[in-house]
Amino acid sequence: MLITKAPKGTKDVLPKDAYKWQYIESKVREVCSYFGFSEIRTPTFEHTELVQRGVGETTDIFQKEMYTFLDKAGRSITLKPEGTAPAARAFLENNLYADVQPTKLFYITPVFRYENVQAGRLREHHQFGVELFGSQDASADAEVISLAFTFFNKLGLEDLSVNINNIGCPSCRPNYNKALQEYLKANYEELCPICKDRYERNPLRVLDCKNEKCKKIAEGAPVIIDYICDDCKNHFEVLKEELDALGIKYVVDPYIVRGLDYYTKTVFEIISEDIGAKSTVCGGGRYDNLIEEIGGQSTPAVGFGLGIERLLLMLEAKGIEIPNNKGKLVYIASLGDRAKRESTKIAFNLRREDVCVEKDIMNRSLKAQMKYANKIGADFVIILGDDEIDKGVVKVKDMKTGEEKETSIDNIKNSIV
Repeated sequence: MLITKAPKGTKDVLPKDAYKWQYIESKVREVCSYFGFSEIRTPTFEHTELVQRGVGETTDIFQKEMYTFLDKAGRSITLKPEGTAPAARAFLENNLYADVQPTKLFYITPVFRYENVQAGRLREHHQFGVELFGSQDASADAEVISLAFTFFNKLGLEDLSVNINNIGCPSCRPNYNKALQEYLKANYEELCPICKDRYERNPLRVLDCKNEKCKKIAEGAPVIIDYICDDCKNHFEVLKEELDALGIKYVVDPYIVRGLDYYTKTVFEIISEDIGAKSTVCGGGRYDNLIEEIGGQSTPAVGFGLGIERLLLMLEAKGIEIPNNKGKLVYIASLGDRAKRESTKIAFNLRREDVCVEKDIMNRSLKAQMKYANKIGADFVIILGDDEIDKGVVKVKDMKTGEEKETSIDNIKNSIV
């Protein structure tokens, strides 16, 4: 084991790329504020039972991907694999349900899943998600979908559509489960071991299996939308009307089930077609039973999540440049001990006035300092030596134009704006 190599499936965000993350995060906060969503930050790990009840025992996440361990008191703890169950726990624990509803939350959080490492899919990745608690109306579903569309549009992703489905509720799901089991029975022996277990406990999960044989078997399965109750049908029709009113293109995809057990009624995936090949950029849906499942009162809810690493790769693939809006950078080049001490004072004062300043701390020659200033992209260089100190001035060089002027030490800030 190399301790100087990051664990498999994790990745450092280096200074040269950090501005991209900061930009994405700023857009998250900007767009969420437009829709009235407030930020929540939940712990990195939760009790395993919360995650188990939230994502479901028959999901790939619970069965294959969770980072679970016993703490020193013997309690089972899990690094959170997604953001919804922790947000639901926080909603319940902190009595947010007692406030005027709806409760609108968003988060930017690391999540952890032990899965095959691919481009944009890491074992520690970062998720932007929103959760809306308290509304059972389909207009809430449309609102979170429109929030996602607005966010993507702000980043320059324009050619988007949404695939939607309705996977029923506890009233109508059992009828579909029976029909699905009847269909799968003929090919039961061909199913993978995990899906054989799912066949009895939660046959809907078979449709989400990544095993090629299981995927092939599922191709001809009955579709759940043919089995949903009148309440689910009405909810689905209202959602379509809302999306039509918003001008959001959608396709009804009866095979979307999503990978988590808490979903009811609406499930959706947002698809990008900017460069021809379709790619899922976001997924979510409604989960009206989760709060009750973890010990609260029945509370309708809807939300979505998306991976930030995957989003950054997509923006890069589509040639969308993220602006690096750094402020003007000033470098102070000093010659001699007196000048070096004075440069420390000048740098301190300018930084307190919100100016980005670098100065020599490597004892470089003046020539080497100028080369370094050019390398780091300084906009201005302040040149200071004994003569300048005696006169109470500095030389200010504009690195873009090459123009050089002299100004008093007290007037430096005005000379670099």
